[in-house]
Amino acid sequence: MTETTIELIQNIKHWGKSLGFADVGITNTDLSSYEAEYLDWIKRNYHGEMEYMKRHGTKRTRPHELEPNTQSIISVRLNYLDLNAESPFEQLHNDQQAYISRYALGKDYHKLLRKRLQALTNQISKEVSDFQYRAFTDSAPVLERPIAEKAGLGFTGKNSLIIHPKAGSWFFLGELYTNLSLPTDPPFTKQGCGPCTACIQECPTNAIIGNGVVDARRCISYLTIEFKGSIPQELRPLMGNRIYGCDDCQLVCPWNKFTQNTQEQAFKAQAYAKNRLDNVSLLSLWQWDENQFLKKLEGSPIRRIGYHQWIRNLAIAIGNSQTIPLHSALEALKTKLHCLNNLVDEHIFWAIQQLKKNHLSQELSSPDSQKNNKTTTNQHSIQTPFIASKYYLPKN
Repeated sequence: MTETTIELIQNIKHWGKSLGFADVGITNTDLSSYEAEYLDWIKRNYHGEMEYMKRHGTKRTRPHELEPNTQSIISVRLNYLDLNAESPFEQLHNDQQAYISRYALGKDYHKLLRKRLQALTNQISKEVSDFQYRAFTDSAPVLERPIAEKAGLGFTGKNSLIIHPKAGSWFFLGELYTNLSLPTDPPFTKQGCGPCTACIQECPTNAIIGNGVVDARRCISYLTIEFKGSIPQELRPLMGNRIYGCDDCQLVCPWNKFTQNTQEQAFKAQAYAKNRLDNVSLLSLWQWDENQFLKKLEGSPIRRIGYHQWIRNLAIAIGNSQTIPLHSALEALKTKLHCLNNLVDEHIFWAIQQLKKNHLSQELSSPDSQKNNKTTTNQHSIQTPFIASKYYLPKN
């Protein structure tokens, strides 16, 4: 390794950190050790209706097929968790509130991360002649998590996320495919989960079916964001008040006690000071019409699911609530019946029936009812969203 190469690597990492990236790693294009597992995941249809996951064949697992001149890959991570936002635990435990995945409380990360990667390439271009690259941020057929693991940014946890032992898992990943021939960073070769199975136990829909294997068809993030159809009825009650994404497997991960607060103003909940998404009721969101949805969520990643899917998700969450007054919930749901499409109507009808069933169950299990019928047992007590005995976030 020449002094020039050593200096370039040091500069790349320095430039990356100065641009706000929490970490920068370098690896090669050999992802062969991940290919069989990925193709098996596709073969088992664990990707659900995410057709783009298999559309490009082996381009995802063989970077040189996607970009023929690629020799080295620069992998970066960017922290997104806002520790100043309202407690995610309090929101999940209040079934009148809407739970939105922490990554979506602020502005869409795609543009910001892409601009930072472009700024990094501008710096490299000043030092390297004939520098060629292609930047990715959760886009195109890129196996970003294995790349991050090989680049030393963390290990693949049992929940399939990249976890850094000193920073947890609340971060975005980005990649630069380059024509540079650079020495690689030491990869993570050992999983740091040990005997812990908190994420597997905690997953509301049992979507984590093996060590690092997730069946997307059961995952709440997939169901609320990627999936456009009718959500299976057996999964709807398990979704609780989660209307966009799910963070449970991260909230119970012990490594996340080391989570680092985001320094990005754009990712903070206060980025939407007029419309805080970290502390908002289901019924207040239900009142939005489509124009309000588009306006209030301008610049948010949530907009991409569209208004109809947004209402579908809200209907399920309202139907799952056992503390919203029955009359208020039913009246709200009826205001959007026959207004959008048959798919939305189906979920609204389900929510109405679910509310009535839950209300009847509560009546039957009330103390007064049990006095009149001593054989009645409370089989419908409100379930808390956590199974694990402990959850982890550092105090800010």
